[in-house]
Amino acid sequence: MATATLVDSAMRLELDGGLDADNKPVMKYKTFAHVRINSTPDQLEAVGTALAGLQIYPLVGIRRNDALSILR
Repeated sequence: MATATLVDSAMRLELDGGLDADNKPVMKYKTFAHVRINSTPDQLEAVGTALAGLQIYPLVGIRRNDALSILR
């Protein structure tokens, strides 16, 4: 049976970049690598919101990307 181990995590801020020439929404992204793997969603939301305050564009969402190592 295979087992999965969390080995790395990253946080991505999704920012509203406005509209392009065709009035389609433009998204901007900022990724922060090497997030602590034991960080809670509340901690990531607090840090993501604080970092979003330093950005030019308004915050749309926060994503967490985890990397797993699969072993058998």
